[in-house]
Amino acid sequence: FERHHAGIPAIDPEQHRLVIHGLVRQPLSFSYEDLLAYPQHSRVYFLECSGNSGANTGAVAGDSSAAALHGLVSGAQWSGVLLSTLLEEAGIVEGATWITATEADGASMGRSVPLNKALKDVFIGLYQNGEPIRPEQGYPMRLFVPGWEGNVSVKWLSQIKLTNAPANFKDETSRYTDFLADGKALQFTYPMGVKSVITSPSGQMALRRTGVHELTGLAWSGSGAISRVEVSADSGRTWADALIEGESQALALTRFRLPWLWEGAPAVLQSRATDSAGNVQPTRSAVLALYDAANRYHFNGIQSWDVSAQGVIKNVYA
Repeated sequence: FERHHAGIPAIDPEQHRLVIHGLVRQPLSFSYEDLLAYPQHSRVYFLECSGNSGANTGAVAGDSSAAALHGLVSGAQWSGVLLSTLLEEAGIVEGATWITATEADGASMGRSVPLNKALKDVFIGLYQNGEPIRPEQGYPMRLFVPGWEGNVSVKWLSQIKLTNAPANFKDETSRYTDFLADGKALQFTYPMGVKSVITSPSGQMALRRTGVHELTGLAWSGSGAISRVEVSADSGRTWADALIEGESQALALTRFRLPWLWEGAPAVLQSRATDSAGNVQPTRSAVLALYDAANRYHFNGIQSWDVSAQGVIKNVYA
């Protein structure tokens, strides 16, 4: 998927520089070629916009497909240079507790990341699925912050500044904050919640026959690996454990499957994921109760697909 705020900049990699400065012993400047000379770090991760699935916070359930509702998420192998390696070279000065990252787009979008996260697993992404990152994904380099809302993984990365406080950029004050029911807003709600969605059969599809069908979908969490996925065909009254395909990886998309006998009666299909930290995917109503009606971020409520007696499948609220 693509998400950008001011178009896709045309960047000459030979002219582009990443500058690390602020509370460091020695400011550093890196070209694209400089970063290619460092040891490469590769992992499979999901990347999700915090507005993904936000359409299901609306008052009326839209007749939409799984891709239209939940498609602002991807899974890929990302490769690059660990940020901790570069910060160690720059030398972190006592008192530094945050990094602020700025991109080279027309809006100079920026985000703040706590230093402890930056030193844990954040890296400068140079490759996606074995090829240089494409322009719409941040070429020649981007920040990649595993498990956290996609906007924090700043694309077209140009500056990293070490500071003693968050910068409160416009994109972490007026945007990407979560409106609460009492009129206040939460900032810096970075991790993406545990989530799953049945992708087949799903909205705008149809079952052409009775008999056994395979229910399959994806689950993921910003707090660890997926440890369990349950599936219901009766709007959550009863649940059955789905098969998790392969070995579930932390902070990565996980495929689940379950055979289901459809005998032609109406049904409501749901999936519910649990992650390795013990978080269980909440119901839609439980998520909505936390926020103001205007909030569209970090919605991870259970998705419901209505199957009619004719086999037509629609998005519903259940």
